[in-house]
Amino acid sequence: MSGLDLSISAVVGFVSLLGVAVMNGILLITYYNQSLRHSATPDEAMFHAASTRMRPLLMTSLSACLGLFPAAISTGIGSQVQRPLATVIVGGMLVGPIMLLIVAPVLLVVFLDRSEQQVPSHAHSD
Repeated sequence: MSGLDLSISAVVGFVSLLGVAVMNGILLITYYNQSLRHSATPDEAMFHAASTRMRPLLMTSLSACLGLFPAAISTGIGSQVQRPLATVIVGGMLVGPIMLLIVAPVLLVVFLDRSEQQVPSHAHSD
């Protein structure tokens, strides 16, 4: 999308971005599960989990974007190596939190709610 070639440094950026996204997703699900124990509905639990994780997630993303933005727009010596990495990180850190705070909670509530309904309950014991 940026017009840059896919290079080894861009792939390293994708790998590091994937690691951060997975970590944030695991934290969101952990907060959801903790909130679900104390809340009445899955919607309330997901709202609480997303609102609790929003500030740390946005602070991390904003600091990474601000720190790597000069490298993403650089054209000087050595920019052939640093520019693809920085562009991937800046772009991913701008899009990732939006996806994790808006799209992922909706998908999690829909799919986790369905999976809980399909699990047979063992109400009686032998």
